Amino acid sequence: MSLWDLFGTQMLDIFRWGLLVALVLTTANTSAVTGTLIPLAAGILFVAVLIPFTMTPDLAPATAQVLVGLVSNLIILAAILAVRALWRRFRAG
Repeated sequence: MSLWDLFGTQMLDIFRWGLLVALVLTTANTSAVTGTLIPLAAGILFVAVLIPFTMTPDLAPATAQVLVGLVSNLIILAAILAVRALWRRFRAG
């Protein structure tokens, strides 16, 4: 499987999206105590490692899956944070 195919598969993984949405919600609720940057970075790394080692068949070498997972997680997280920012902006009036 090529890296682009792997990237596309990871971008369409609904479980990955769900974990990252939960990460953003949890980080928002605990940011006063734990901060924002370190929990988000740790969560991105956790999801990038968790999914290839527990759920996916051997589509590509584990290192490639984790590295491409980091990239896809960053892109997904950026989209989720953008939607969250828009939501907060429109909700505030």
